[in-house]
Amino acid sequence: MGNLTAQKIASFYERYKGIDVTFTKDMLQVTGLVTEQVHLKCGSDFWPCVLYTTSFEGAKVIANVKSGLIDKLQRANNLVSLRLCFKNSEMEKGNPVTFFVSGRVLGTAPYKHSDEVCMFTIQYTQRPPDDLIEIVGRILDANVNSTKRRGERIVLTTDNQKKLKLLSKETVVFIQEVPRRCILREISFSNAKLIMMGVARFIVEKEAALRFDFDDPRESFLVRGTFTRSEDVEGKKEMAALAMKFDEEQIPMGYKIRINDYYSNVSAADRNGGEADAAG
Repeated sequence: MGNLTAQKIASFYERYKGIDVTFTKDMLQVTGLVTEQVHLKCGSDFWPCVLYTTSFEGAKVIANVKSGLIDKLQRANNLVSLRLCFKNSEMEKGNPVTFFVSGRVLGTAPYKHSDEVCMFTIQYTQRPPDDLIEIVGRILDANVNSTKRRGERIVLTTDNQKKLKLLSKETVVFIQEVPRRCILREISFSNAKLIMMGVARFIVEKEAALRFDFDDPRESFLVRGTFTRSEDVEGKKEMAALAMKFDEEQIPMGYKIRINDYYSNVSAADRNGGEADAAG
């Protein structure tokens, strides 16, 4: 964290401030939210809570109300601070990033008809810390660009591989749960092209899961999809060149962020130059 410029942070805030991110299991993994360190502070007291959603303007949290939280809120004119804590991906053994966001509780509602647990709607009373804008903004930016740039492809030249921080073009694709070695040629938000041993007609239209291994920080993702078409590999009848379309509902957010970071950090001229090198 802390890698983005002030200009980029401001851009994220202006573009995405009203959009909520829901903390699903995938989002918890991508953001590194330390769930046991999330608390609602009212006055001098802290209540453990679950972060359900957040934007740059507010949040929804779930908390137990049997410990006097409602009475405390009333005495404090509904003013609270939300304590958030995230693992620092840049320093695997370093301290997590912890901060408070000031807000006001606008309303409460029983959570799943419970008498003990409520959902609290919080409106932030000031712009949240840059760390939160960076964490949430990267997710929202990746989601937007995964739609906008879904048709663009990244040819895996040696240079592009380094810029993607992709450990190797050689990887594994699981076809009907059986691992098969393959070599990546192109990747994008929505699909991939690869070469592997096999007869194309027996592979096309089969479902598969393709593994991607990235570095800095070290991460691996399985992206599920279906082989849609094949091409001949000149001079190598025993090999098949295959196109795989990803299942958009199952693309890991971490994978989207990796592709989006590449586009954010690499200029169009560099990308085009890399593709020209591959073509030559």
